[in-house]
This record gives sequence, C-alpha cells and structure tokens, in this order.
Amino acid sequence: MSRPYRLSPQARQEMLDIGDFVAESSVDAALNIYDALEEAFALLAENPGIGHLREDLTDRPVTFWPVFSYYVVYDPETSNPLEILSVVHGAREVARLLTDER
Repeated sequence: MSRPYRLSPQARQEMLDIGDFVAESSVDAALNIYDALEEAFALLAENPGIGHLREDLTDRPVTFWPVFSYYVVYDPETSNPLEILSVVHGAREVARLLTDER
C-alpha cells in the first residue's frame, strides 16, 4: 500500500493549467504528463528524501523532483500525507513564482 500525498490548491490548479495547455496540442501528451506526475507524487510520498534542494531558486526548506520539463516542489517534512506544493515548468521564473505564490 502506498503512502498518501495531497496537492496544495496551487499545485492542483497548476496541474489543470498544464493539462489544458498541453492538450491544445496533444491530448495523449497531456495524459502522459499527468500519468508521469502522478507516478512521481506516489514515489515521493514513499521516499520523500529523494528530491534535492535548490538553494539557487529558494531558501525555503522545500525539495524539488524533475518530471519531464517540470519541477515538482514539495515539503519533505509533511509525510502523512506528503504535500505537493507546486508543479511548475522549468522554463518559467521558478524563483519568482515560489516567492510570489507562497
């Protein structure tokens, strides 16, 4: 049985936005991204220590995990359930987004 995780309201909205944007070009690609992200969320819930800090992006105690071109940002200290804080494309201004949104 896998450990639970939850998406913050921000991460939930980002997932919807990612799906909408990618589905404009390819519904299959959007579904593949959703599947890969959900697999990553489950993996991280089971192993919250596998991500990495990005002190170049934020001084907050959050951890990053790459999935395709996206960063899954989560708090490894919230383990029951693990909280996914953000899912953001790496080409965006991640440091600014993490400052502005939190």
